[in-house]
Amino acid sequence: MCPAMTSLPDDTTLTDIGLQARGTGRLLVIACGALAREVLALRDQNGWDHLDLTCLPAILHNHPDRIDTAVREAVAKHRDTYKDIFVAYGDCGTGGALEATCRDLKVEMIAGPHCYSFFEGNDTFAARDEITAFYLTDFLVRQFDAFVWKPLGLDRHPDLRDMYFAHYEKLVYQAQTDDPALTATAKACADRLGLAFERRFTGYGDLATHLAGWAKG
Repeated sequence: MCPAMTSLPDDTTLTDIGLQARGTGRLLVIACGALAREVLALRDQNGWDHLDLTCLPAILHNHPDRIDTAVREAVAKHRDTYKDIFVAYGDCGTGGALEATCRDLKVEMIAGPHCYSFFEGNDTFAARDEITAFYLTDFLVRQFDAFVWKPLGLDRHPDLRDMYFAHYEKLVYQAQTDDPALTATAKACADRLGLAFERRFTGYGDLATHLAGWAKG
């Protein structure tokens, strides 16, 4: 089986390297490294011992043009080992390229434009139509500097903050877990960006629904 949550590689490893498949399960989920904890939590809670996980580097979140190629390579690598392979990504900024790749490979992916949408539920997220909200998940709260602050150059030029975020009004923290420390960190992230703060407990949202369907076959 995959390693238990307590032996997961840390966020830095999941960001830069990802997670290799380990185990003898019949089903493989190829996921973004930012979803590793959530996928393994659901697997462990539900006793899906036949489900293995491999994760692509979470930093692809900042390079969506590379995601479909990385998924294609991962499917090719594991195709002969697993009876079923599924892809735990939404479109994630690929402009439909990932959907086309999955269709070509005959593997199923998660419906929705990105994890912010499927965590909250695609219909609910679409109905909100929040064009002035900036979203963080548990993973992105923990890795705020690596995925937001440093890539935008705010560690070197904090004066750019108001230009980058001029059209945002609030930071929405979509919480997968009830963790007061993460909530406090998310609030601090909102303060750093000069945005109002809102916390929404989403749990695992449609990720749980899709994994349950895949696990049951």
